[in-house]
Amino acid sequence: MTRREFSGACGAGVASLLGAWKARADGSGEYPVRRRKKVEILYQSPDGNPNGLEATADGLWVGEQITDRAYLLEWETGRELAKYETQSSNTSGIAAGGGFVFMGANGPAKLRPRRLHDVASGGRVVKLDMATGKHIMNYQTPSGGGLHGLLWAKDSLWITQFQPFKVVQADANLNTFHDFDLPLNRPHGLGWDGEHIWCMFSNDYRALKFDIRTGQVLDGVQLERTDPDPHGMTWWDGALYYCDAGIAPGHKDNSSRYAGTICRIHV
Repeated sequence: MTRREFSGACGAGVASLLGAWKARADGSGEYPVRRRKKVEILYQSPDGNPNGLEATADGLWVGEQITDRAYLLEWETGRELAKYETQSSNTSGIAAGGGFVFMGANGPAKLRPRRLHDVASGGRVVKLDMATGKHIMNYQTPSGGGLHGLLWAKDSLWITQFQPFKVVQADANLNTFHDFDLPLNRPHGLGWDGEHIWCMFSNDYRALKFDIRTGQVLDGVQLERTDPDPHGMTWWDGALYYCDAGIAPGHKDNSSRYAGTICRIHV
């Protein structure tokens, strides 16, 4: 039985029964997967459709999918510290570092009226001044297509690329110089634990830890299908933070009772 057949037949219920097992990453051997610890519901995002998270010492950055605003929130309470209007559309992914905030514009907006700077097709990365929110530049994605996750780490911008599925490393001006393949579809948020990148795979409800040099999968955490629907993700102080955008593929309501929430799992 293949990894995908196993996942489809058994799902997250196997994680509950077995606690840990092995999954196969295409071309890179097996990796351990363990059942997630308790999911803590922290608070709602300001606009109710969070689809990007980025951890910083100043607070938690949140990218909203429908309003396309960038927010900086106080870690413990979710209190708004900053709010920026952006040229993003259908936002999926946010990064903050190097003096900038980056927004993942994953195509045209479908759930609000069109704006002048909305993406017409494909994807784009929008760069803002972190201190003021002033718009700086729009960049085409490395593949020209959509994207679901952004991360600032090691003085670089990391991007989840589609067609093919990869994590791509670039500088602040979107000049790329490294990438590694991803073993699962629909990659979303990215997190940095100080040495490795974590990526959330929304279809599989699974977060995987990668060696950034080789792309080898080192670890996996399996969510349950009753948990908040995973979209944006980040890492902070030994925990994975992720959010439920309330939106399913095709711009439909995901019928999640946790829609709009920001959550934490201690790893």
